Amino acid sequence: MRARVLISGKVQRVGYRSATQDAATLLKINGWVRNLRDGRVEAVFEGPGDRVQEIIRWCHQGPPTAVVKDVAVQYESPEHLRSFEVKR
Repeated sequence: MRARVLISGKVQRVGYRSATQDAATLLKINGWVRNLRDGRVEAVFEGPGDRVQEIIRWCHQGPPTAVVKDVAVQYESPEHLRSFEVKR
């Protein structure tokens, strides 16, 4: 399963990207995460459906310093990514 996720709220400068990478690594999910210029965080997750759903649930809270207002999810065809990275 592949999901593209857009997270809005106070999600930049709070460690959201590195915490997302840590959560994805624990769940053995591939993909990437990056900040957008408009203040949101964008992430792509690929892996077994139950694990992808679990990290999407995690995105609704994020790290303790984040204040998540909205999480928008779009499902896509997997690209078979092989790792998880923080994009700059």
